[in-house]
Amino acid sequence: MLRMFLAVTTMALATWTGTTTTAEATAMPTPTPSATPTPACPPALPISASVTGATTTSLTITYFIFFRPPCGYDPPMTVSLFTSREDAQQWRAAVAEGVSGPERNGSVTIDRLTPDTEYWYRFTDADGRRDPYVIASARTASLTSCRATATIDASWGSGFVATVTVRNTGTLPLDQWRVSWRWSGDEQVHTAWGGVAETAGSDVTVRNASYNGTLALDGATTFGLLVSTSAVPDALTLTCAG
Repeated sequence: MLRMFLAVTTMALATWTGTTTTAEATAMPTPTPSATPTPACPPALPISASVTGATTTSLTITYFIFFRPPCGYDPPMTVSLFTSREDAQQWRAAVAEGVSGPERNGSVTIDRLTPDTEYWYRFTDADGRRDPYVIASARTASLTSCRATATIDASWGSGFVATVTVRNTGTLPLDQWRVSWRWSGDEQVHTAWGGVAETAGSDVTVRNASYNGTLALDGATTFGLLVSTSAVPDALTLTCAG
């Protein structure tokens, strides 16, 4: 009887003083700490870039950063160059690098490159984070390059006469040149002057004559064509090489 009285009295005192028994404390839920919310980044590329300049030994790449971290990048930006797309995809064996200034919209010029060579470029920010989006190619200029343009001087039902201008657009003088193109129809070169014409099916190559192969910087020369055809083309798409 005394034990029962003591138990009842203890429970009453606990209720009156607001204390919690061990069993009740165990049953109460433990508060869960709130997680830090993950930022919802917009579905847009955080950086864009394009090649805005090329010389025989340098490339200039201009970039634009859309967002700041955590959805974007912070300058300065490092541009890494690779000699193949596979190396660029795997961030393997970079051959050259350039670092931008603090601008969010800026340019990077990388020099000491090989002429007439294709490079692939990628971006890394100041914290070493690699941009997963931009991977593109650029080519340095050729040491000996030229441009050829054609003008149709006269045409009739079965042929035309054209003049082709060859200009040295490189950084060194040319000592020879060749112009190539492919006919789209039944065209055939009947006569060529100012150059030596070679044909292989629809493919035509005209090489310089013995007296006009040397072209100084920005120098130009011409050659002419007499062509027979059933339909005169609107224009000729020419490729020139030194």
